[in-house]
Amino acid sequence: MSARERMLGSVRDAIQKRAKTEHPGAFEGWRPAASVRAGVAGFAAMLEAAGGKVVRLPDDAAAVAWLARFCRDFPAAAFGHTVPVELRPPLPTAPPDAAPLGVSMARGAIAETGSLLMDARDGRRAQLLPPTHVVFVRATAVHATFREALVAMRDDLPSAIGLHSGPSKSADIGHIMVEGVHGPGRLIAVVIGGEP
Repeated sequence: MSARERMLGSVRDAIQKRAKTEHPGAFEGWRPAASVRAGVAGFAAMLEAAGGKVVRLPDDAAAVAWLARFCRDFPAAAFGHTVPVELRPPLPTAPPDAAPLGVSMARGAIAETGSLLMDARDGRRAQLLPPTHVVFVRATAVHATFREALVAMRDDLPSAIGLHSGPSKSADIGHIMVEGVHGPGRLIAVVIGGEP
């Protein structure tokens, strides 16, 4: 028996011997429900307060036209794996570590925190390495709370979820805020569709 098999056997034994506990119930979040501004407007207010930008467009055709205009100043882009072909700008593809622009598709968004829910299957490198990140999200996938977003995803949870709540920033050194240290310094969320 290998060391790996012994270790996994020990874990299985421990799980079987552990006493069963009841589910603790629904997580209600850290903000009182009455203070959460729901919908796209709530999401936009929170993301913009964190330094992100929100563009609201009525449909995919408007998103394609906006992206073509926005991308004029970029020589290439890295794309997330889940971005539909029609929402990819007419730019050459570059590796994420060399691309000035990353384009991704979010699984959803959270009004409570102004966060985009990023699926690991989209590709973390395209989400984190380019200095400018454009993220498409459907208005129907904007949820009031993190709990609601997780419930909506329960039948298709990825192995990891990234919560992007504005441009990357840090004040680790000298308590001076610097953007773009650990990820994109510019984040634009493009919300497609009307108010959910």
